[in-house]
Amino acid sequence: MHRHLLTTLTAWKTRITRLPILLEGARQTGKTYLLTEIFAPQFERYLHIDFLAKPEFASAFEGDITPIKVLANLQLITGQPFNPETDLLILDEIGECPRAVTSLKYFAEQMPEAFVVASGSNIGLLNSFPVGKVEMHNLRPLSFHEFLIAGGHTALIQVYESRDRSKVAHDLLMQQLIDYCFTGGMPAAVNAWFSGNDLEILKRIQNVQRIHEDLLAGYRKDFGKYAGRVNAQLIDAVFKQIPAQLSSVLDESVKRFRFKDVSPPKSRYAEFECAINWLHHCRLVLLNFPVEGQPRAPLVAYRKPSRVKLFLFDVGLLNHMLGTTYQQIKQQAYEYKGFVAENFVQQELAVLGLEPTHAWTDTRAEIEFLLTDTLGRIVPVEVKSGKRTRAKSLASYINRYHPEKSIKLTGTPGDATGGRSDDTQDATSANTTVTTIHTTKSLTVPLYDVAYLPALLG
Repeated sequence: MHRHLLTTLTAWKTRITRLPILLEGARQTGKTYLLTEIFAPQFERYLHIDFLAKPEFASAFEGDITPIKVLANLQLITGQPFNPETDLLILDEIGECPRAVTSLKYFAEQMPEAFVVASGSNIGLLNSFPVGKVEMHNLRPLSFHEFLIAGGHTALIQVYESRDRSKVAHDLLMQQLIDYCFTGGMPAAVNAWFSGNDLEILKRIQNVQRIHEDLLAGYRKDFGKYAGRVNAQLIDAVFKQIPAQLSSVLDESVKRFRFKDVSPPKSRYAEFECAINWLHHCRLVLLNFPVEGQPRAPLVAYRKPSRVKLFLFDVGLLNHMLGTTYQQIKQQAYEYKGFVAENFVQQELAVLGLEPTHAWTDTRAEIEFLLTDTLGRIVPVEVKSGKRTRAKSLASYINRYHPEKSIKLTGTPGDATGGRSDDTQDATSANTTVTTIHTTKSLTVPLYDVAYLPALLG
């Protein structure tokens, strides 16, 4: 199963000196598989230390935690040799051993030539952290591109990568996108979907549903295990409310999260802040902050934490929690399921490292996403899940703020060549006879091409 993060890991390996890598992500996103099955074969040997499977490994980090002492202890415990100049050390579920986390600082300072990679699903909950001494990366569920690669349809992968958007290619890619919305990007679910190609479709569907159910049960157990001072029941209440609130709208934009009735008698953001932060730190939710008025860079300066949209970190799990069947997804093709399209876009942006994101809101209009180009200019991105591409909110935004560029993500093949927007109007001064024409370069892009937005932004 290919993961794009492998390219980053391989480049890290080629450096003369390096910081230890700390790979975080929600549980079961494939961190261990990436490190042990895909990356580790690039080394002569690797030593895999799993603190969750074998808590006794923590004894190697008691007392002196300098690299020489730690490596000596690990070799004694495992009975395996280790050469820091050629071998890879994998510290899996490192959050279970705070002393091991601290030891990364000393590997960075005293043994920068060593190949040390740590991973964990509760990194964001740690009380102490070696700031500036590790290289951080986040492994999300498989992106749509990785999903296509897992399917092994070579010709379709080439068409996607070349951005050939003929009708035939578009129809096939949209079919894959529908499958992705059902399966999601969790590796176990993707593997069950594609490895069962010889099985009847009903059996494959059942296999994926069973995996989704097991994953969700595992996350809920973690609420109690790792919640600490945060109320585990409150975390569970917020988590379950995300799909319910997302699905409360159809072809309109997703609304900000409403706290009333989530866990009565609580009704204010301050009472839910810790639960939301806990879910975000464990990478189970994605955040989007609507801004009001004219957006200005940097957008982060205009965030209001209490006005936040919450998306689920995996669209397949979102549909499972809603009880949406594969047949329903196929029949509806998500023509009017705008919230699923938005969750998909948010998920793809997170893979690109764009999370939290921002939106724009007004009394009668809303733009789902605001992105920034390389010159710091704000680009509105409208999401239209179906084939109806007329965007009233985008027209309103353009007429008010005259952006240099706008983007619509739609269910059509699109036209990424750009041109004058249909939503742009001429601006005429009331006191003069001079007419100023502001042209916004408008791009219409198919939904599944969201991963190419950075290149389109310029």
